[in-house]
Amino acid sequence: MKIRMQQPVKVVVEHDLAKSIMEILKLEDKRRVMVVLDQFLMGVPAVQEMLAEMDEKGIETAVYSKIVPDPPASVINKGAEAMKNFGADCVIAIGGGSCLDSAKGIDIVASNGDSRDILDYVKDESLIRDFKCLISVPTTAGTGSEMSNALVVTDETTHEKNAILSDRILSDYALLIPELTLSLPKRQTIASGLDVFSHAAEGYLSNLSSPVADAISEKIMFLCANYLPKAVAAGQNIEYRERMMVAANLAGWILNQSGTIVAHSEAHILGSKYHFVHGEAVAYALPSVLEMSASVLPKKVEEIGKILGAEFTGDETPDEIGAITKQAYLKFRDEQVGLHPFSDYGVSNEELAKNADEVLHERFAGNTFFELTKEKVTALLKHFG
Repeated sequence: MKIRMQQPVKVVVEHDLAKSIMEILKLEDKRRVMVVLDQFLMGVPAVQEMLAEMDEKGIETAVYSKIVPDPPASVINKGAEAMKNFGADCVIAIGGGSCLDSAKGIDIVASNGDSRDILDYVKDESLIRDFKCLISVPTTAGTGSEMSNALVVTDETTHEKNAILSDRILSDYALLIPELTLSLPKRQTIASGLDVFSHAAEGYLSNLSSPVADAISEKIMFLCANYLPKAVAAGQNIEYRERMMVAANLAGWILNQSGTIVAHSEAHILGSKYHFVHGEAVAYALPSVLEMSASVLPKKVEEIGKILGAEFTGDETPDEIGAITKQAYLKFRDEQVGLHPFSDYGVSNEELAKNADEVLHERFAGNTFFELTKEKVTALLKHFG
């Protein structure tokens, strides 16, 4: 029997970072902690309070604050060396998806064998045997990396984004502190929130989906439709931030169950080449993917449209359902949420279409429910935006 839904990560929603971390460390009996974050977060009062509290309570702490967006292998490898030399028995990761992914990679390399390179585990995930306790504290409501069994690392030689997938690298705890997202700039709130919606929509349309996962995906899309515009407009509202944080967390769980489809493949390939913001890239890719998916999953695409406020008579053809849902998503994305136009990047769709073969063979493209061909991917890229 294949189990389609499992959730081993302990999820905690709290409002005091220092107190919550100390409670978890006491519960898990951890005394030597590696904190992984970026340099900006070092100056955040909540983080400073956490470090001071850990020091006061006698927790030995090493801080690695060299994390950068789209983490390159060298940053992860250096962090792993620091963790191994320190002898940490626990990792606390604080930050966005890049930080949480980096922490997973650091933990992998430090905890397994003699390898000093995270890219070895890209080539052979079976090398992952040990993994130290990981407490993931997201500061964005987007990637869901605190729940997912994946990490993405950039190969500096090829500039490719490579994924590692393993249930061995799940966080032990996902600690959600909505106050940490209050200072998130509007553009990042938009991008990360649209990434959440894409995780749910793509999982819903994936050939790995299941009835239970679908019900959760529907709720995630509902939360995004109702609270992302509000979080963008009123970023200091704790209720809106908490609702989006929970949506992102659930969407990270759905990533483990249903995966993503070709829209994320487009974002991974194009993002690494043209430096598109990931959450924006999936949002530019999704409209045409929704439209194309209607030919094989009209009921699901119609449900997405209804969640977004579209109205249907019940007599629509699959093509009409696709068109209606696409327009509902565009209204949500561009008018209600306020994503900036793709033309701002200054890259033509003809240029994007040159990447059709790479997108077709990207790791997650195989989860797409409809049959993908180079011609179909080319059409998607010509309508990206």
